[in-house]
Amino acid sequence: MIDIVSNPAESEQSCGLVAVIGAPNAGKSTLVNALVGQKVAIVSAKAQTTRARLMGIALEGPAQIILADTPGLFQPKRRLDRAMVNAAWEGASEADAILLVVDARKKKREYLEPILASLAGRPERKFLVLNKVDATPKEPLLVMAEELSGAGQFDEVFFVSALTGDGVAELKTRLAGLMPQGPWHYPEDQVSDASERLLAAEITREQLYRQLHDELPYDSAVRPESYQHRRDGSVEIHQQIVIARDSQRGIVLGKGGAKLKAIGEAARKELSDLLGAKVHLFLHVKVEENWADSREIYEEIGLDWVK
Repeated sequence: MIDIVSNPAESEQSCGLVAVIGAPNAGKSTLVNALVGQKVAIVSAKAQTTRARLMGIALEGPAQIILADTPGLFQPKRRLDRAMVNAAWEGASEADAILLVVDARKKKREYLEPILASLAGRPERKFLVLNKVDATPKEPLLVMAEELSGAGQFDEVFFVSALTGDGVAELKTRLAGLMPQGPWHYPEDQVSDASERLLAAEITREQLYRQLHDELPYDSAVRPESYQHRRDGSVEIHQQIVIARDSQRGIVLGKGGAKLKAIGEAARKELSDLLGAKVHLFLHVKVEENWADSREIYEEIGLDWVK
């Protein structure tokens, strides 16, 4: 859990928005979790895990740093892709700082060109964050930093490993110093703007990706159906796993329903730890071929509808 400091006087407080952008799998969600000090965003080795914009809320002394964890920036081909890319750029709108997170292990960097072009001329402070430095030799890191900073549009470069925590404290301190003076937007014990209902669906989706790996295509979703607090203090959650083809049902269910049970048990345990309460999680699978064209599902998973 994050260490909560006593709430400073409002006259001393500062608060601002930091957009965290980058290509898929750059480690944006892991970095947001590290800056907040606890898990607020799901992570997966599967590309484009983050779909909707989610706010993580970090505290550093009198500063409250609102971190917009955005979907990865890539060339959109479908409606779902376009909605995700739109959410990413909306997260950068009117931010006090933009962090471009780059996977330092990748040698080819042509994929960054459209992102760099889109950043050019933007008025926000822009920081280059080279992530996963724990798995990268020092000399190539310095070359990469020099090349990517060559255009002169980045105010500073940070070398971090969001996974191990290397360099994260220094980045957090720097961001805190940039936050404009003003009252905090959120209570001191709030770490995310996501509702428990939506966060619960995201936790299940993370387990879906983690346990099925490449067996299940990217176009699946977890739809929140109901979220109720029982009188005994426990939480009852009903969710729907939406898949695009009937042939995928067996993959999600597994032999005798074993895979779905394992997904549910893992998600239930994590949710129980997160919520500090017993969780009753009920999952069922539904085939909906055109779910990626459903305005209703977009709204339920936190994405704006796009044409």
